[in-house]
Amino acid sequence: MPHALSQGTEIPSFEGEKLYVNDGLLRHDQIGSLKQSSPDMPIDELRRRYNEDGYLFLKALLPREDVLRARAAYFTMLEPSGVLKPGTTTVEGIFDPAKDKEDFPGIGAGAAGGNGKPGGATAERFVDLALESHYTEWYKEAFCKHPGLKEMVARLTGWAIGVHHDQIFLRHGEPTSLTAWCSMGDIGLTGGGFIYLENGHTLGREVEAEFASKARECGLSDEKTKNAFNQNMLSTGLLADGPSKYSDAFGRRWLTHASTLNYDPDNVIRVGTDLRFVDSSKPWDTRWNKDSEFNNGI
Repeated sequence: MPHALSQGTEIPSFEGEKLYVNDGLLRHDQIGSLKQSSPDMPIDELRRRYNEDGYLFLKALLPREDVLRARAAYFTMLEPSGVLKPGTTTVEGIFDPAKDKEDFPGIGAGAAGGNGKPGGATAERFVDLALESHYTEWYKEAFCKHPGLKEMVARLTGWAIGVHHDQIFLRHGEPTSLTAWCSMGDIGLTGGGFIYLENGHTLGREVEAEFASKARECGLSDEKTKNAFNQNMLSTGLLADGPSKYSDAFGRRWLTHASTLNYDPDNVIRVGTDLRFVDSSKPWDTRWNKDSEFNNGI
């Protein structure tokens, strides 16, 4: 869960703001705007954009009140950990600047090696509550299965579209996965938002194809190739922990995806969730068909 930090004095990256990632400030030549689409566009146009760009940037797909209700429910669960600033509301989600952010680590990909439990003893209560939120009815049923989201996925897919790079994480099945990265609340430009590598969907196929070719040359079976690819990624499950260097290495801008660091001036905590959909009529990675837990090997 990204917290607000303090900025340095470097040259702005984009629209007068400085955007940081794990390996430092993003340069202005590494940043571009996502192409915004509308849920009301003709479905053929949305499919064309998805196939060409590798993503769809949709605002107002879900009713604002439903999203904010989920945000409030999340921070109501986490409030006993002391993460919120006294006198603020749960829907605001304002981090208490008097606290040590190390006691409130993010959970998910990259938070700890081997998908282990992040943080030390002082972070245990917060981390346990954050994980528990994945099991609640308001998240599993009301948010993840929101009719607006399911309807868009059903309209868009027909399960005959290109492969999102997140197939890396669902590789024990056919490439029918589609990922919805959902912001749970407003995110300012400096608030640690999602960044997508320009043409990352084509790069994903290139990276996997190159690895598969080398694996075949070494005589690895398909199953061993899958496992080897996963093990060849960082122990955190990430392709790289330095988005700036990754951008330079492949000559593409950050529009494979990541997030910037949270420098929100009001200490607003950014909350987002990855929801992945598959064509259940075909083989899919059933290792993910369970509640999230630490050290689960995926």
